[in-house]
Amino acid sequence: MMIYMYKKAGDHTQARKLLAQMPERGIPQSTVTFNSLMSFEADYKEVSSIYDQMQRAGLKPDVVSYSLLIKAYGRARREDEALAVFEEMLDAGIRPTRKSYNILLDAFAISGLVEEAQTVFKTMRRHRVEPDLCSYTTMLLAYVNASDMDGAEKFIRRIKEDGLRPNVVVYGTLMKGYSKLDNVEKVMRVYERMRIQGVEPNQTIFTTIMDVHGRNSDFGNAVIWFNEMETRGYPPDKKAKNILLSLAKTPEEQQEANELTGNGAIQLEVKPNGMTSGLGADSADLHEGGLTDTGRHHSLNGASTTSDLNGSNRAGSSGYDDEDNDDDDYEEDDDEDLNFVSFKDKRELNFAT
Repeated sequence: MMIYMYKKAGDHTQARKLLAQMPERGIPQSTVTFNSLMSFEADYKEVSSIYDQMQRAGLKPDVVSYSLLIKAYGRARREDEALAVFEEMLDAGIRPTRKSYNILLDAFAISGLVEEAQTVFKTMRRHRVEPDLCSYTTMLLAYVNASDMDGAEKFIRRIKEDGLRPNVVVYGTLMKGYSKLDNVEKVMRVYERMRIQGVEPNQTIFTTIMDVHGRNSDFGNAVIWFNEMETRGYPPDKKAKNILLSLAKTPEEQQEANELTGNGAIQLEVKPNGMTSGLGADSADLHEGGLTDTGRHHSLNGASTTSDLNGSNRAGSSGYDDEDNDDDDYEEDDDEDLNFVSFKDKRELNFAT
């Protein structure tokens, strides 16, 4: 418990010291103890070090241990190491859970490795592990990160065909893909599709819309959606504020952006190349000040008021990782009779969808 509290407080050094002192105090170390340490580390080197330390202590990794190490390698875009750990888990006779499959799927999706992600997705079903909406969304992310928007559109249709209802995370992932391609029209079409399906936008959706307008140097529409975000009950985050501040070029735009973001003391310098930079503060240090209603603001109908898309205000939001909250997926189920072959062998097979 104390290790968890130290890690929660960000005191990694003290947590590791306490772990080292456990044998001296007669307190047995366990796999769960080491898993707790691994779960709070972001650097794959640190996670790997704790994993090795656990094995040196004579403790066997469980499915959570392997999954945490796979996740760390995946986030570092070290897909080969992530796959090697997955194979090590199979060799140890540990049955992967749905969440461990999703984590491996994410390792390939982050880098846009569609073919490898497809293999993981199909292998789940082969071994009677039913993909959930998180699995489908992660597979969709692989297409998006590969800039294969045709593949992404086909896959989102498959989500519906397989009886699942796309949620805000699914639509948001698709919108981010079009935003990266600077395609305002496609982003807005996905937004309208989402609204027609009765899916409420969250803060990330509005920030994505702002982002694509920012990529097209459209200050006016960025302001409209900044205001819409606030109208819907979502306080604009730092990214939304930075988008607005970076787009402001004329003195009038600078004033409006500063008033909206609550950064009235920040002055933006227009550079010869048309880009802007903050004077007096780094853009990464812009504070989360309150919003003001003073000054002229853009709106959806062109009037000097805050915009409204005829939607109800809604407080609270969820990030794109919120769907992956099924911690109970780490529990082993009772189906122990599956015979797992080497994942390298699976990659050579042609699985039916």
